[in-house]
Amino acid sequence: MKTYIDHRKVKRRSLISNLASVGGLLILLSSVAIPLFIPSLDKAAQVLMIAGMGLSMIGIYFANRWVRKPRPEDSLDQALKSLNDSYHLFHYPSLPCEHVLLTPIGVVVIEVFNLAGDFSYKDGRWKEKMNLGRALRYLVEEHLGDPIKNARELEEYLRGRLAQALGGENSISIHSVVTFTHPAVRLDVKNPPIPVCKPDKLCRYISKKTTRLDPAIYNQLNSFFQSLTVNSKSLTDKSNY
Repeated sequence: MKTYIDHRKVKRRSLISNLASVGGLLILLSSVAIPLFIPSLDKAAQVLMIAGMGLSMIGIYFANRWVRKPRPEDSLDQALKSLNDSYHLFHYPSLPCEHVLLTPIGVVVIEVFNLAGDFSYKDGRWKEKMNLGRALRYLVEEHLGDPIKNARELEEYLRGRLAQALGGENSISIHSVVTFTHPAVRLDVKNPPIPVCKPDKLCRYISKKTTRLDPAIYNQLNSFFQSLTVNSKSLTDKSNY
């Protein structure tokens, strides 16, 4: 499998999260120190304290998404490494979809959640077990929402975007998968309308036995996704399709 990633986007967002975390901490320290030396600025220090806490929380939130390891792209690369080089995995293209897999038979939108905890799905509803650790992290981590709905919306968006990019071509197979990449996640999923799994089960949902894409369309799709994954790198630039 070939992988492509927008390294500049990842580095930029990692830097922003680190700057926000450090900046928030410095503001918090300033809010404590200022009243000790200039008592008349006590009210201003209170404002700084609130601002520092807010900035720190923003920094931690983005650090959980862009700094904390294992990174989602690393988990996906590891899970799909057995696929041959006709499979191209694009991380963070300039699309609402952060992870897209081009296969010989179509396109797979991979909706990723990097959350620890217990999550269940039954009768069309998601539930999350709220323990103390999750409650303490709730404000600085992404929320579950409805992963299946999110994935289907991304799938529909991509279907329309590709129809425009390929001149109205609508015969491309596009489907979506939801995967939870955090090592400490526990899933209890009953009859979901689309696959929901951990990374180690992901390969089984990447269909391999159906009509292959026309080579010309496959190459168009490959060029389209590469053009949206700027500063991307792969092991090779030659297609083995």
